[in-house]
Amino acid sequence: MRILVVEDNVKLAASLRKGLEQESYAVDVCVDGAEAFDALRAGPSEYDLVLLDVMLPGMDGLTVCRKIRAKGVRVPILLLTARGTVPDRVAGLDAGADDYLPKPFSFEELTARIRALLRRPPEAAPTVIRAGEIEMDPARRAVTTRGRPVALTTKEFGLLELFLRHPGQVLSREQIARQVWSGDFESDSNVLEVHVRNIRRKLAEAGHEDAIETIRGAGYRFRD
Repeated sequence: MRILVVEDNVKLAASLRKGLEQESYAVDVCVDGAEAFDALRAGPSEYDLVLLDVMLPGMDGLTVCRKIRAKGVRVPILLLTARGTVPDRVAGLDAGADDYLPKPFSFEELTARIRALLRRPPEAAPTVIRAGEIEMDPARRAVTTRGRPVALTTKEFGLLELFLRHPGQVLSREQIARQVWSGDFESDSNVLEVHVRNIRRKLAEAGHEDAIETIRGAGYRFRD
């Protein structure tokens, strides 16, 4: 079993590595969020679990969590943080974490939580997402509607995938920005509207019109 430890406190990271290796885990360490994101994006199947500190330089742990989930990385994530209030825990779980352990913690509790997460059966990712007449294959990054291919940019693909995974649900601009842009989003820009308009046009050209509905003052909804 290989664990990725993401912790900018060098002393704590070294202690975690030593303790986990003594428990027969293979351990890699990253000291900032960007490094961890790159490692998980490049080799998502290399790790069985991630220990992720929330307070990281540059890209914080919650952003790392959201971004790798948006990429479809399903590795179990255990958040480690000094902030252990209920709102903090809720924010971590909403970001896609599987568990949350406030600092300071005992090593015995940490390893118990690790064992519990590793015992969970892996979440099966659907090979094809279907909503109405639209089909998306995330592995091949292919979209078809009524049998006709739809060519999408990377951001358009991510945006449509979000809609297809939540058919009939109203998604706010904030929810969409958090999932697709992972924090790199200017709230006063019209970039989201441009991408939605492009997706609508491309789906209409493939014979599927009015797929995405604008809910005034609330956001967007995919009409299944």
